[in-house]
Amino acid sequence: MDAVQTLTSGFSLDLGPLKEPLGFIRVLEWVFTIFAFATTGGYTGTTHFTLKCPKAIDKHIQPMFGYPFRLPAHSYEMVSCNSSQANETFLQGDFSSSAEFFVCVGAFGFLYCTATLILYLGYQHVYRQTSRGPIVDLGVTAAFAFLWLVSSSAWGKGLTDVKWATNPEQLVQIPLCNGNCEPGEFPSMGRLNASVIFGFLNLILWASNCWFIFKETSFHKDPNPPATSEEGGTPGP
Repeated sequence: MDAVQTLTSGFSLDLGPLKEPLGFIRVLEWVFTIFAFATTGGYTGTTHFTLKCPKAIDKHIQPMFGYPFRLPAHSYEMVSCNSSQANETFLQGDFSSSAEFFVCVGAFGFLYCTATLILYLGYQHVYRQTSRGPIVDLGVTAAFAFLWLVSSSAWGKGLTDVKWATNPEQLVQIPLCNGNCEPGEFPSMGRLNASVIFGFLNLILWASNCWFIFKETSFHKDPNPPATSEEGGTPGP
């Protein structure tokens, strides 16, 4: 309880940092991080193809899939022209690792942005009191920039594989179709395409913010500024 009181007593709201690149870019990171993992997590899609049999009604097949894109976990019923019995069929390909890694980086990035915004706006005096705060902030921000590069690249490749595995033109080649299937509508993936774009935008934001955080560290500032005459310094000859 005393720790909470001490923490709240030191809180002093100051919106001034939002007018500086350090705080403004952090807000942009916070927003685009939400967009990145929100457009990936919770996605569900449907691919379509049609089974055409002579002297029979066309059967529309609609396999469903979604995040985390572990496609064999999604089954659909496939019938044949020669039999009324349905066969349980599965989509092929497990692309969950790249998708989950991307969402994980986004979730932790969101938490870090939230924590640092509270620090910037409420505890700016603590942040600038020692050189340790900006140095730690610089290291973590640079690490997230690297993680955004890796996760966005991996998820971009994973999304390409998901598109191929759910392409109706590929699905109609399964043996159960026996040449009687026609590809239908391609699944809508505009939301997933946007997630990759948001991932690389986060890379640019986090990497560029490293420069502004670097300017707050002792590596950029002179730790021992020269004494002036007002501070008791002796003017030179």
